[in-house]
Amino acid sequence: MNARGVALVAGVGFFFLALVTQGVLPFFEPSATTNHVTAVVRNDIGQLKWMETSATSYTPLENRGRLIYLREGCWYCHSQYVRPVTGETRRWGPVSEAGEYAYDVPHLFGTRRIGPDLTRVGLKYGDEWHLAHFWDPRMLTPESIMDPYRGLFEAPSEAVKIVAGTPSGQTLERTAVTEKLFDFTSKEQVKLTPNAEGLLFVPLAAQGKYPVIWTPNKEYAGGSVKLAIETQDVEALIAYVQKLGMNRGKWRDLFEPELMDGAGLSMPRSQEWIGHGKEVYERRCVGCHGVHGDGNGPAATFMYKQRPRNFTQGVFKFRLTQGSLPTDGDLLRTITRGVRGTAMPPWYDLPLNDRLAVIQYIKYVLAVDRSDPTKPQSYFLEQPPDVPLYIPPPPAPTPAIVAHGKEVWQNAKCWQCHGTTGKGDGESAAGLDDDFNFPIRPADLTGGQFKSGSSVTDIFRTISTGFSGTPMPSYHDAFPDADRWALAYYILTLSAFTDPLTGEPLKISAADRAALDDPKLQTPGPEQAYGLLPAQP
Repeated sequence: MNARGVALVAGVGFFFLALVTQGVLPFFEPSATTNHVTAVVRNDIGQLKWMETSATSYTPLENRGRLIYLREGCWYCHSQYVRPVTGETRRWGPVSEAGEYAYDVPHLFGTRRIGPDLTRVGLKYGDEWHLAHFWDPRMLTPESIMDPYRGLFEAPSEAVKIVAGTPSGQTLERTAVTEKLFDFTSKEQVKLTPNAEGLLFVPLAAQGKYPVIWTPNKEYAGGSVKLAIETQDVEALIAYVQKLGMNRGKWRDLFEPELMDGAGLSMPRSQEWIGHGKEVYERRCVGCHGVHGDGNGPAATFMYKQRPRNFTQGVFKFRLTQGSLPTDGDLLRTITRGVRGTAMPPWYDLPLNDRLAVIQYIKYVLAVDRSDPTKPQSYFLEQPPDVPLYIPPPPAPTPAIVAHGKEVWQNAKCWQCHGTTGKGDGESAAGLDDDFNFPIRPADLTGGQFKSGSSVTDIFRTISTGFSGTPMPSYHDAFPDADRWALAYYILTLSAFTDPLTGEPLKISAADRAALDDPKLQTPGPEQAYGLLPAQP
């Protein structure tokens, strides 16, 4: 047999070998069909522990999204497997386990990484980021090679006029398209904001309500808009993508690249750094925050739950200072970690020099009051940030401190906005606005997606400083340190033993729950997860 014949036989043989090993054996080999995984849970005193548990299958909506993912060929470019090699775990997260793929038939490991691996993408980006990304990836990442998936949306070709409406504001002209989308007789109103180019996103949550075109800061001055309408297909695809990696629980709360801190960091003003920061901003930030830093970028219309930060007002939520201006360290922390549950992703994989440079550009070019063009005033030059507050080491968690925190929760009336159980459904939740006149909802604390960080120190900082520009006040002077630490621990326990994706309680036996609540139980990683090791004496 010549070399060509040998190559032919070998090729056919390896084809059938791959078919058997990847398509047939998984149905018979127990290790390939197990649904056992290790996951991170938060216990009843606020600690994070690794434990052995079972992966859950897809909901009907997530499964529909998976079929769309297959149909659209997403797996051609995106892999779904974190390999046990150097650099993978720091970039993506914990190494993949067999149980994560128990409900993936066929599996979607992928063959190439033309795009990023998606094994751990769940909750890395908010739903609104995904909406903008599927509409136009280059809106968020100019150098992206991913095609737009506008076919997942409804996008009528005809523009719709903006007309006079109720005293609440303007509305849309009643056409065949808008009559199908909205109920113009409804008393329930929904505020929608177009971007500067006249694109108006219409989420599923807005359909069936009365539309109000809301432009409190002159976000759009035109007389008509083009509609980008969310469909159940794009909703399902996002639900599937958000599920990826969530069978490993709250692992992101222990992910080292997102745990950086450094409130006292400060850099001198440098024109060279500002110039480099401008380049970084235009590549990474302009899609949401806009060319002028006013929070009105092309993707902002998709961010109907929480608008991008308007830097031109000099108001920043996340900081360790008492005033509204943060330190360089505060800004670096926010950029590195991102803002959980929103369209602001973590940028830990961006080089440190890029992050430091874009901070300079934000501070000295964008955070400037230009209401009088002849006399622009730079907030950071006119009034430098206050000295950061001192945060002492946290006390050890105990059931007693959590119980005291529950009392503080009642006394501080946190329940008025966040609700009795912390789901963000308190009696004052409806109708809240931020300082820029956009609707804002109190955080749902039951899933553990805390905007400014998920450690007890992060929560203590938030309670102490409040969120500038929002109804969330500072409690630094209202309650002593001991009360604020207790409240921070109690807030963490609102997400104890819950699914980070749904906020629903996990199915854990009373004995396992009691064991995981033991402060002495150490589970430093998935290899030492509770349930994998013999019971400790």
